[in-house]
Amino acid sequence: MTRATSKTFRTHIALFGRRNVGKSSLLNALVRQNVSIVSDVPGTTTDPVEKPMELLPLGPVLFIDTAGIDDTGTLGEMRVAKTQQVLDRTDLAIVIACGTDWSSFEDQLIEETERRKIPSIVVFNKIDLSSPDAALLEKLGKKQITVVEVSALTGKGISTLREALLAKVPDDVLNRSVLGDLVKPGQCVVLVVPIDKEAPKGRLINPQVQSIRDALDHDAYCLVVKERELRNAMNQLRTPPALVITDSQAFLKVAGDTPSEIPMTSFSMLFARFQGDLSEMVRGALAADNLKPGDRILVAEACAHHPIGEDIGRVKIPRWLTNYIGGKLEFEHVQGHDFPKDLSSFSLVVHCGACMWNRREMLNRIMFCRDAGVPITNYGVVIAYSLGILERALRPFPAALDLFMNLKGKGK
Repeated sequence: MTRATSKTFRTHIALFGRRNVGKSSLLNALVRQNVSIVSDVPGTTTDPVEKPMELLPLGPVLFIDTAGIDDTGTLGEMRVAKTQQVLDRTDLAIVIACGTDWSSFEDQLIEETERRKIPSIVVFNKIDLSSPDAALLEKLGKKQITVVEVSALTGKGISTLREALLAKVPDDVLNRSVLGDLVKPGQCVVLVVPIDKEAPKGRLINPQVQSIRDALDHDAYCLVVKERELRNAMNQLRTPPALVITDSQAFLKVAGDTPSEIPMTSFSMLFARFQGDLSEMVRGALAADNLKPGDRILVAEACAHHPIGEDIGRVKIPRWLTNYIGGKLEFEHVQGHDFPKDLSSFSLVVHCGACMWNRREMLNRIMFCRDAGVPITNYGVVIAYSLGILERALRPFPAALDLFMNLKGKGK
C-alpha cells in the first residue's frame, strides 16, 4: 500500500498522557521525523497531530499525538475533550508516563481503554532521568498490561516499543475484507454506480473504489455500470455474476433488473458490515416499526460534504421514513466526529457507512448508542427496509438474514 492509503485501512495508534510526559518527543522518535512541536512548556500540543506512515511489517498506520489529559482552564478543557474524542477512533493506545509520576489520570486512561476494549501499551518515558516504581510495574503486570521503558531523547527502548506495537495490534484490525468472502477467484462482481448530482466529478466515491480494489485483490473481476444500463449489461454476460452491488438510492430499480437467484446488496450494507456491525444495524432498522409522528431521528454522516437539493441524508431518507410511518418526524443532522453526548431525546440514529473512518470509531458509536438504549441503523439498511427489500439485500449475509427473519417472525 502507498502513503495515499485511506484512513479506513490505517491502524490508528494514539498517544495519551499528561502534559510534558514527552508524547510529542516519543512520536518524533517513533516516526524518525519532527512531526510534533517539542517544548518544555506544558500544553504545547493543542489539537491532535496526525502522522500517516508505513510501520513494517504491519503496513499503513496513523499515529495521533494528543493534548495533555490534565490540561486546565477553559481552553484546556476543550483540548481534553478533543483528546477524549480521539479515543473513539483508536485501535491501539499508548499511555505515557514518567518514572514514578503515576496518578489517577493514568488509571482513568487505562480504565477507559479497558472499557472500550482497546488494547494498550504503557510507556514509561524519560528513563534517562528516572525509572518507574517496582510496585507500579508489578501492579500493571498483574493486569497483563504491556510495559515498555524508553527514552525519546536518547532513543533507548524505541525499537522495543515498535516490536510491542506490532505484537499488540488486534487481528480484526488487520484481517478484514469488504467483499472477499462473498466472491471466489474468477467470478464477476457487478457494481451499479449512478452518476447523479452527488457523484463527484471525474471520480468514484470511496466505497465504490474500495469495493473494486477488494474484488481485484481476491482475483475476481468487476463490471461497472450505471443503473439504466444494468439489464442490458447482464444480458451480455455468458455466466451470471456472483454478486450485484448497488448504490442504495437505486435499490428498487436494481432489484427489479437483477434476477432473484443472483445475490444483490448495496455498498452501504457492505460497509455496515465492514466498518461496524451489520446485525446491530438490522436491529436498528426494525426499530423503524416503533416510530410515531413527532419522534426525533438523528442522522449522522462521517464526512463533511456540501449537501445538494436531493441529499440522501437530509432529503431522501427523511422522505422514505416519513412515508413509511405515515407521519412527520423531526430530524437532526451531525457531521464528522461531532456526536451528541446525550441521546435520550432520540428514537433512532441513522448513520452513513463511515467509509472515511476506521472501524473502531464506528464500533464506538454503536456501543454508545447501545449504552444509551437508542437503536442505530445504517443508510442502506434502513432504506432497504423502508422499501420492503431488506430480506433480499441480506441474502449474501446469512447471519444477518437469520437475525432479520427471526426478529420479524417475533414481530419485533
